Amino acid sequence: MHSEGQAIGGRSMESMTGQLLVATPTLKDPNFDRTVVLLVAHEAGGALGVVLNRATEVPVSDVLGEWGELAGEPSVLFEGGPVQPESAICLARMRTPAQRVKGFNRISGAVGTVDLSVDPDRLRASVLGIRVFAGYSGWEPGQVEHEISAGSWFVLDALPGDPFIDRPDDLWQMVLRRQGGIMAAVAHFPPDVALN
Repeated sequence: MHSEGQAIGGRSMESMTGQLLVATPTLKDPNFDRTVVLLVAHEAGGALGVVLNRATEVPVSDVLGEWGELAGEPSVLFEGGPVQPESAICLARMRTPAQRVKGFNRISGAVGTVDLSVDPDRLRASVLGIRVFAGYSGWEPGQVEHEISAGSWFVLDALPGDPFIDRPDDLWQMVLRRQGGIMAAVAHFPPDVALN
């Protein structure tokens, strides 16, 4: 899908598709404060991702009917980001990484996007779980690279279960803690230093 070393944002770098952008404590944009974003696509035209740790109260089944039966706990819609909140992106985790299923687009390993126009019954036997995101996070060419070099994001490896964690509010701290060292210490950084 992506060739290593292609020109992204005007310079040669590897695609970060499938990696996590973890907001640093210095990122004060309320859209991304303490968020963990899975990059669904990162190429010369820019980057697209979904925020993994912003659950809503809206059940998937209320909006997408039978898809709700495939959604893991919590089986609610998530706020994927500020762009096109009326659109939906569905992530799925397949039972086996190499599995080819119509309507499934692999991002990394067993994780990919699913076409919501497909009958969910066709995927039931192949999928461990899904998560549906209203809206997404998008960056112009070179923008995400600039934000990373400015210290707004840590770029970290994703584990297959990260997008489907049953306690999404804990994901930011959990991902930082598993890095160890100074990164683990950042997980305990207070939300508002002025309150300390």
